[in-house]
Amino acid sequence: MRTFAKGLTGLLGFFLLWEIAVQAGVLPDYWVPPASEVATTFVTLLGQQEFLLAVIATLLAWLISLGVAIAVGVPAGLLLGSVPAVQSASRALIEFLRPIPAVALVPLVMVTIGSGPDAKITLAVYAAMWPILFNTIYAFGEIDPVLLDSARAAGANRRQSLTWVALPHAAPFIFTGVRVAASIALIAVISVEYIAASEIGLGRYILEGGMNNGHLDQVMAGTVLAGLAGWAINSALVGGGRKLFRWADTEERATR
Repeated sequence: MRTFAKGLTGLLGFFLLWEIAVQAGVLPDYWVPPASEVATTFVTLLGQQEFLLAVIATLLAWLISLGVAIAVGVPAGLLLGSVPAVQSASRALIEFLRPIPAVALVPLVMVTIGSGPDAKITLAVYAAMWPILFNTIYAFGEIDPVLLDSARAAGANRRQSLTWVALPHAAPFIFTGVRVAASIALIAVISVEYIAASEIGLGRYILEGGMNNGHLDQVMAGTVLAGLAGWAINSALVGGGRKLFRWADTEERATR
């Protein structure tokens, strides 16, 4: 709760500096509207059904994307992390695909599956999968071999060793990958909505604000909401991770 309050204080300080900079003429108001005007527009938009539906569409696409990325990234990471031969065989392909940004694939995806919800979900899954995959692989590489040897000596087979020894120790690393992926998925969804001019979504709403006689207050209100959503999601995951893996923090302090 204290961390959340500090983060909120930092955000309020940023908006205050923004307001002062515009009112003092440091930032021209025809480039960036004052924070007070954006806040007024933001509150007004929260009462508009069209805007709320756009936000819901974006958050729903984000949630589906993150869920699919977890469902793909964790098992793939488990396979690559536990079977060195598979990891070696797939390394070149992974290193080839990983640097390709999701937005660079927008034209290809639009041609193949269109610009609907499937497009932004597909590209968000692609973008969000990598931190989950690599954190899972890394987690398995950091497991103490003595723990696995002890489990085998106690009669555990390979599946039991993975389930009862490897996964619990890898879980904090995997969760960190999920937390990073959550922000990446949100960025990807909004970016694709903006670039591909999706039928509905926060990115589309920001695009329309910029094209509709340059309504910068609408553009900035949508942008601020995207930032607040990212901050809230990350804060929730950080807090949840501390509660879920409190034992990992205790173990880390004990080994220092």
